[in-house]
Amino acid sequence: MCPTDASGGRVEIEYCTRCGWLPRATWMAKLLLTTFTAEISELALVPGTGGIFEVRVDGQTVWSRAEQGFPEPTEVKRLV
Repeated sequence: MCPTDASGGRVEIEYCTRCGWLPRATWMAKLLLTTFTAEISELALVPGTGGIFEVRVDGQTVWSRAEQGFPEPTEVKRLV
């Protein structure tokens, strides 16, 4: 068993189920988990509606599709 770092942050990706953005959310989750293997202690995919696609770290929104459009992976990594 590998040791875990319980002090890492929680990342949430809320996506619109009606828009079919689950594949985009899982792709972003995979990129973040691969990049931040020691820094992320938990990642949640949160189903939503209304065209939402938001990335939050410890409860703070770091990316919102409504305000910024769809994120480029490098930009989200920088913000996380």
